[in-house]
Amino acid sequence: MKRVRFLANTVAAAAVLFLSSCGSGEDKKAETTVDSAVAKADTVAAAHPVLLPPGPTMVMTITHKVANYAKWKPGYDSHDSVRMAHGLHNYVIARGIKDSNMVMVALKMDDVNKAKELANSPGMKERMKKAGVVGPASMDYLEAVLNDTTAIQATNRVMVKHKVKDWDAWKKVFDEHKQARVNAGLTDRVVAYTVGDNHQVTLVFAVADMDKATAFMNSKDLKDKMTAGGVVGPPTSFYYKIAERY
Repeated sequence: MKRVRFLANTVAAAAVLFLSSCGSGEDKKAETTVDSAVAKADTVAAAHPVLLPPGPTMVMTITHKVANYAKWKPGYDSHDSVRMAHGLHNYVIARGIKDSNMVMVALKMDDVNKAKELANSPGMKERMKKAGVVGPASMDYLEAVLNDTTAIQATNRVMVKHKVKDWDAWKKVFDEHKQARVNAGLTDRVVAYTVGDNHQVTLVFAVADMDKATAFMNSKDLKDKMTAGGVVGPPTSFYYKIAERY
């Protein structure tokens, strides 16, 4: 709306300068022209509101354990330029609730091929080792159909991953079961699948009450809904707390 009005005001201002140059007798007419242009801009903006850009739909996640978070973090921060050169932008850093040295990094991703190129490079493996990463890292390249970035108080999250037979069939059951998640204090934050493979699903929920969330995750009701939705095999869950947002 501001953009539309700015353009109208610019045109109107030009009209004022032109009319003013013709003589003081045209001042009143110039003012009327400005008011008319602004009013028209408001009408156009109201009919065609400017929509805010959506959150990122492509996300890379890296989950690994570190020997010491306080020592790992400076090493991670020092390589921002390398990640940006590969189209990766800082998004969220999280720490496991059961093990605070289990770290999950989420990065906004411009290009999945560039991200994979970096992930598979000897340089990245060496940097991770130097920063104190222990053991293998799990990396996922996701396309999100929901990425809710609305600010909420809860900083606890649970990430759930599982395989489904058919995305559309699963999504229908998932959407129908939303109220049960709400009742359990879970807020949908991310619904995504692996880039190029919508059978591999990743979900993130904000957790308002850990006991209720855990009970829900282990409930027969959820297991029945997952079966109805065509979930294949047992899901994996990772409970974490957001350590930093960018």
